[in-house]
Amino acid sequence: MAGKPVERNLPSLTLTEPILYELLIAEIAAQRGSVGLAAQAYADLARKTRDPRIARRATELAGFARLPNLALESAKVWNETEPASIQALQTVTGLLIGARRVAEAEPYLDKLLRASSTSLADGFLQLNRVLASNSDRAANLEVVRKLAARHVELPQARFAVAQAAAVAGDESLALAEIRKAAELKPDWEAPALFEAQVLQRRSPAEAQARLAGFLDKYPQARDVRLSYARLLLLDRKPVESRAQLQTLVSAHPGSADVHYSAGLLAAQAKDYDAAEGWMKRALELGMREPNGVRYTLGQIAEERKDTQGALQWYGQVQSGDQYLPARMRYANILAKQGKLEEARSFLRASNAGGQQQVQLLIGEAQLLREANLHAEAFKLLGQALEEQPDQPELLYDHALTAEKLDRFDILEANLQKLIKARPDHAHAHNALGYSLADRNLRLDEAKKLIERALELSPDDSFIVDSLGWVYFRMGDNAKALEYLRRAYEARPDGEIGAHLGEVLWAAGERAEAERVWQEALKNHPENETLQKTIKRLKP
Repeated sequence: MAGKPVERNLPSLTLTEPILYELLIAEIAAQRGSVGLAAQAYADLARKTRDPRIARRATELAGFARLPNLALESAKVWNETEPASIQALQTVTGLLIGARRVAEAEPYLDKLLRASSTSLADGFLQLNRVLASNSDRAANLEVVRKLAARHVELPQARFAVAQAAAVAGDESLALAEIRKAAELKPDWEAPALFEAQVLQRRSPAEAQARLAGFLDKYPQARDVRLSYARLLLLDRKPVESRAQLQTLVSAHPGSADVHYSAGLLAAQAKDYDAAEGWMKRALELGMREPNGVRYTLGQIAEERKDTQGALQWYGQVQSGDQYLPARMRYANILAKQGKLEEARSFLRASNAGGQQQVQLLIGEAQLLREANLHAEAFKLLGQALEEQPDQPELLYDHALTAEKLDRFDILEANLQKLIKARPDHAHAHNALGYSLADRNLRLDEAKKLIERALELSPDDSFIVDSLGWVYFRMGDNAKALEYLRRAYEARPDGEIGAHLGEVLWAAGERAEAERVWQEALKNHPENETLQKTIKRLKP
């Protein structure tokens, strides 16, 4: 919702001795790091002088000092004294939303919508992003509805209400509003896509029917056809999905983006012939980011067991977001061919620095661990930590490698240091809690660590598994099974299967335990924890 620069109508400010003195005190305080004191002084000056330049400086300093109330007070002065400034208007609005005072933000939002540099319609399409920082979804919906009520014939206003309603959990309102938006602008793809997204949660068939109906009227709608193909694939209809993709690329023979998107979906459906053909065509058509296409072609080649083809494609990725993953996959293929030293040399020769270099080093350590060279991986990571002792990813990876060598002192020290530096690091909490639980030590502390990890990352199946495991160690099999079943259903991983099977075995449900183990073994035959668990309980 940015606006055009406007001419500023500034007040005539006489720099009296008291004002000049206070300005000097404020700036000296700011330069010496006393940002809070500087913000207070500037805010006081803003109230006295009503100068927007001073009010803006007060707002900025209060933000740096994390004084939201003072920042908001100063921003309001700034907005009042420079009403044509879009930046001032945006600042007040953002601070009110951040303070969860969205009802108070409504008149400012209305001004922002009307002052949009493009159009009122585009303003409404951005509205929910502006409100996203406020966690009170019901309040956001109420504000959006009030703003949209002034523009009932504008399809984008109806669309904004539908978005806010969906986020707030009001499916009926979301569907009613999105259908009204579609009535107002029948050829607009966005309402059809959004309605299908809402319908998909309750009825995949209804979602597919909505998109199919739109395509009957507007067969050139590429985003809708791509989404329709995706829904068909999710509903396990690969033949129908392939037909839609073929129609799509036939209708847009010169579009690299269309061929790339079709190739990605075909790869998900394991239709590798079609995926490879469409990806190569995307390259021929001059795909804007060819490295992403090459990386995907490398993955397709790997899936087809064509290691030479995979190496060729990964080797062609020389820059961009896929550079690092391509280097890792290339090295991994070499290591699996028994060329570990060549793989390590390849990673070390990579053109990377800073954080990328850390990732490459962690990748090298992973290659060593997979070759059961845990001591060498431990040494490599330890040397890196000597140069970067507070690097979070090195601390974490070094801790996990220490566990393989029974160096639990190092594991605990690293993870405690990481948790202190990054209290929001869910995996550090989980790793430390799980390690304690697995060794049957300090179980109350382990449980608290894992519960904190789950608060930070509630959908992580491995953390859910850890909580089940600590309940098992505490003797509560019923609670353990509740969490382990939940984890395994969400992610049937080998280690989670090992844990679930062991608790079922201990609870006397041995036939079910064997079923889980056999299923897990089928999907993860090389999982070390799974193999050891079965051997220990069924020698």
